[in-house]
Amino acid sequence: MGARELAKRWAAMLDGAVAPTLTRAQIEDLLTGFSADLMAAVRGTGDPSAAHRAADALIAANYRDPLAVHRSVLVLCNDLVQAACHDPACADYAPVRERAAEVAAEFAAAFTAGLRNAALAEQESTMAAALTAAREAEARRQLSEARFQAIFEGASVGIGTVDITTGRVVDVNNAMAEALGVPAAAMPGRTVADILGPANMGDAFEHFQHLLSGEVDRFRIETLHTRPDDSTTVVDLSMTVVRDTAGNPRFLVGVTVDVTERKQLADRLWHDAHHDSLTGLPNRLLFFNRLTAATGQVGVCYLDLDGFKEINDQRGHTAGDQVLRDVAHRLRTALPPTGTAARLGGDEFIVLLENCSGEAELADLAAEILAALDAPFEVAGLSVTVGASIGTALVDTRSTAIDELMHVVDTAMYRNKAARHRR
Repeated sequence: MGARELAKRWAAMLDGAVAPTLTRAQIEDLLTGFSADLMAAVRGTGDPSAAHRAADALIAANYRDPLAVHRSVLVLCNDLVQAACHDPACADYAPVRERAAEVAAEFAAAFTAGLRNAALAEQESTMAAALTAAREAEARRQLSEARFQAIFEGASVGIGTVDITTGRVVDVNNAMAEALGVPAAAMPGRTVADILGPANMGDAFEHFQHLLSGEVDRFRIETLHTRPDDSTTVVDLSMTVVRDTAGNPRFLVGVTVDVTERKQLADRLWHDAHHDSLTGLPNRLLFFNRLTAATGQVGVCYLDLDGFKEINDQRGHTAGDQVLRDVAHRLRTALPPTGTAARLGGDEFIVLLENCSGEAELADLAAEILAALDAPFEVAGLSVTVGASIGTALVDTRSTAIDELMHVVDTAMYRNKAARHRR
């Protein structure tokens, strides 16, 4: 399969996801260039950043809903692999699949960031329009007030005004009422604290108090809001002091956007990009992020499974996948609260023990892991046994630069593992 054929499949998958600004033929032409770059990336001869450019291009073409992300990730994880290496028996097939997963993660992360930036840009435009109309009200009251009222009532984001001297709400639009779960008619004349209620008197209210006192002119915060009916939403809230021509504060303008679905999508995409899809364990990226953030002395156990290939060959990949999931479950059970287990790929796993006291604790952990994996695994009614080889490393993060730390960990783990096999 060539780049053009891959682009056609990708464009077909995107049909129905949204009403794009381009025709089907134009979308195919757009994706053809990226398909060639992505095929090179999964073959190891190109730059994975092509996934970032592809995500930006699709957002620019008005693909802005979760379905477009979902279908694109399917193409990158399946069709792209077939295009780059169609024979699963080929020696390059496993590396191609691993690089395809990394490309899909890069695409998902870039798409999420692009969606957020596009939404925030739209919100900022709405906010700017509202503030411009409010400032013009002092100089050209009649005309500018009419314009502001049109924006105020018809805006898809919530807008409200607050008297800066009393802290009481002056007016809100229907979008604001929907976001807070309070009828619009019930808010004017009440204080912000009264409307929010005790459940929401957190960081947002503290920022609001700073506005009223004159300590700051504006703030923006993303906060979890509990409605009166006990349902919750994630609200992106911006508040700004509006001043007259002499610079005196007159009132506050607040803008709210319900970002619950976008936040859920971002969280889901982040989880998918940082966790192994088969076992649910952290992947290589998240593991090394946690290793980088660790302080003091850390212990690392690197292990791969003995006899796993025979299970795959004799009982099939479905049985092999079940064993990997069971291994992941046993690793989670065996680890202390300060431990993190991750899957690097294939039958390779790695464990991080933060605040490790020394070689003895690390050796005990390795023994517990081996003991946890010692019992037979039940697969399709049959009992199979899987062993493990473990290499360990003890590293002091306080005296080791991050790049050196990763190098030390890799070197020590593979050295210990090689020594174990020689014995």
